[in-house]
Amino acid sequence: MTPLPSLRRVLALTRKESWQILRDPVSVAIGVAMPLLMLILFGYGLSFDIRHLPVAVVVEHASPESGGILAALRLSPYFRVHPATSMQEAERLMTAHEVNAIVRLPPHFSRDVALGDAALLVTVNATDANNARIALNYTRGAIAIWQQKELARRSASADSEATVVIENRMWFNEANDSTWFLVPGLIVLVMTLIGALLTSTVIAREWERGTFEALFATPVRPGEILASKTLPYFVMGMAGLALSVAGSRFLFGVPLRGSPWLLTLISSLYLLVTLGLGLTISSLTKSQFLANQIAFLSTFLPAFMLSGFMFDIRSMPLWLQGVTHVFPARYFVSSLQTLFLAGDVWPVLLPNMAVLAGMAALLMAMAGKTVRKRIE
Repeated sequence: MTPLPSLRRVLALTRKESWQILRDPVSVAIGVAMPLLMLILFGYGLSFDIRHLPVAVVVEHASPESGGILAALRLSPYFRVHPATSMQEAERLMTAHEVNAIVRLPPHFSRDVALGDAALLVTVNATDANNARIALNYTRGAIAIWQQKELARRSASADSEATVVIENRMWFNEANDSTWFLVPGLIVLVMTLIGALLTSTVIAREWERGTFEALFATPVRPGEILASKTLPYFVMGMAGLALSVAGSRFLFGVPLRGSPWLLTLISSLYLLVTLGLGLTISSLTKSQFLANQIAFLSTFLPAFMLSGFMFDIRSMPLWLQGVTHVFPARYFVSSLQTLFLAGDVWPVLLPNMAVLAGMAALLMAMAGKTVRKRIE
């Protein structure tokens, strides 16, 4: 066949699928109204606490006082200490999301403690405002314990009590607002909702209605059917992305520090992953109810619970942390939070993009194979 008739068939099937979506009020509501509704509900109503914060400690001059601070942080059950030799190394760890806070002890810390006017710097990754507040509170608690022990050791009077002033610095979320952390993650739920849950019923619905068998008598190819089922929902997903980005920007003031083009590219990769998975489920089950349940359990629920959107993955058991690598939402959440709040941090974005691209290619190939088996 010539390419032109093939293109005409794809456009005709795509037009038919688009009209079917527009005539379905549920699909329109999910694709248009649901993104804004989820932004409003989650953005205004959700907040949470997490534990086990990794912290880098920079000791610029070894002394009994700096050793005491380091020991107090290490003995605290709320920290996982990463010793760093310089602020440059500690900042690299924070940029790579390996630590959530930096405690810097200056070279004159011991002298300032003796003078009763010591200060240390705590730099917090404030992408998650709750994480930032917890890190600051736990740091104050650990230092307070050290001060009590230091006072007891010196048997000092109240006038000579060692005093440490903490200087706070917020990275990535200077507003210290948890909404800045939550709203980018909502885009993952919106894209999953449109990409997987809606498309999981597309082919199954036609099987149940008996319209899919009519395609057997036509010259339409499996790839053309797959393309016609993919394009309308891809457009709807990108429209949901645009609504979510606009809502996060104008409703909640969340900044977009990364490239909009890079955001579009990564979102497109994730959308292709969910579309491929939804179409595969739909073509295998032939039942709308079963397809919807499988899609919900395999895509939306993991995106909500195991992606880092709601709960810090580092707080999970090790075996569950390994399981999260299977779900594409994990990589999309990390990419979105980085793009919105930190910028184009390539050491974080490139591995995520590579994984999503591989998953998209694999799942779209699987979708094409399952559709081909049904029509040949």
